[in-house]
Amino acid sequence: MSATVARPATVRTGTGRTRRKAGAGLGLVAWLAGIVFFLPIAWMALTSFHSEQDAATNPPSFAASLTLDGYREFFGAGGGASPWPALANSAVASIASTLLVLVLALPAAYALSIRPVKKWTDVLFFFLSTKMLPVVAGLLPIYLFAKNTGLLDNIWLLVVLYTSMNLPIAVWMMQSFLAEVPVAIIEAARVDGARLPTILARVVAPIALPGIAATSLICFIFSWNELLFARVLTGVVAETAPVFLTGFITSQGLFLAKVCAASLVISLPVLAAGFAAQDKLVQGLSLGAVK
Repeated sequence: MSATVARPATVRTGTGRTRRKAGAGLGLVAWLAGIVFFLPIAWMALTSFHSEQDAATNPPSFAASLTLDGYREFFGAGGGASPWPALANSAVASIASTLLVLVLALPAAYALSIRPVKKWTDVLFFFLSTKMLPVVAGLLPIYLFAKNTGLLDNIWLLVVLYTSMNLPIAVWMMQSFLAEVPVAIIEAARVDGARLPTILARVVAPIALPGIAATSLICFIFSWNELLFARVLTGVVAETAPVFLTGFITSQGLFLAKVCAASLVISLPVLAAGFAAQDKLVQGLSLGAVK
């Protein structure tokens, strides 16, 4: 009898050890993956503090002297163009388009989740199918439209384009977030006389705030990093930060340190936004994963 009782305890002990070993192994794999993804960023940051001659050496020199020449040239200390107009254009295009996406995506997601329309799954698939078209395929028609309407080198054209590009993925994400909002709360607000704009602003938005934060951060990153349309449709007035960055790449001379310095500075707003909203981002991306 005693042997029969001891056997399950041994099994449970072995199972616990196995789970701990599996958890430690997964943790080690996660740390290794994080280091692998972080190494290019660390290498870019280190190269940005080297001179152009040291940055171009092969194999690279880890003990090379550090300098701020790359950052000085990026900010126009050597007589070059100032990056501030390009950074301001990227900020305007990214923030304005993200706000427009949220204003349009919230009612659409509400209609597809809390007050579902007929065949709402087909509607979601249609939204996602618009992302399957290669961006290059629509570049020429959009360029001709902008040229004929006088919208070339106009920052507000980029705002409209970024809004239309990010709206499908925003509706798809927010639909899954809003599906977790309790319908009873919305029904209670409707009984109290609240209209749809009030329900969206004061009931749905606060509950789904983590999902909204995650959606807005992703839309902001996509808009900030977009290069193809900005490169083709802008010139001097509406030039964005990624387009300004490509100006450091030339066919003659050394430019690696300057490009690394510019890349690091241009990446800072995205990194800062992600760090500031990391708690909301994690909550939003995991919303609905655990019931």
